[in-house]
Amino acid sequence: MTKTVYSEQARKDGLQLVSAAEKGDAETVKSLLEKGVYVHSQGKEGVCALVAAAYKNNLEIVDLLIAAGADVNMKDNTLQSAYLISTSDGFTELLMKTLKAGADVHCTDSFNGTGLIRAADNGHVEIIRELLKTDVRVNHINKIGWTALLEAIILGDGGERHTEVVRMLVDAGADVNLPDKDGVTPLAHAKSRNFANIIKILENSGAK
Repeated sequence: MTKTVYSEQARKDGLQLVSAAEKGDAETVKSLLEKGVYVHSQGKEGVCALVAAAYKNNLEIVDLLIAAGADVNMKDNTLQSAYLISTSDGFTELLMKTLKAGADVHCTDSFNGTGLIRAADNGHVEIIRELLKTDVRVNHINKIGWTALLEAIILGDGGERHTEVVRMLVDAGADVNLPDKDGVTPLAHAKSRNFANIIKILENSGAK
């Protein structure tokens, strides 16, 4: 296979595209795309323009880039993509745009965590609601041995948002008895933190 070689000008234009996306300069992004600058050009740490725009939740630029063919599943060197950023940061509208553009709900981050796990960790109720409409795997286990349900309990605060996340996950089929890598169950974690409402949800769903 022949390796693609880019000219120095093409490289500079690509870096300018990423920079403009990061700065929120929609006019420059539009101009560069119309000029034919490669939409998947990457800057520092492998960040492409779409990932740069996603970090800032700049939906105008996201729209421009997706319309130009940007891949919503493209990751930077830290394995962040526009889709994954939306799940961890609670950017619901960005999530919807990435899903419409073909986001892979099974893709994972550097911890082998799915978007569902990232959203559960942060108590992002609306993100969880939308993801559960897809075929995302509710019982996926990440690198440290936690499911979305475990993350919502272990890393949550037991408040209204995380309690609702637990309820939604359980209703969607989360295994309430699937333990972490040390054999500690969701119910045991909830009891150790005195999360009364979460304990009730788990016990009513057959947790032991």
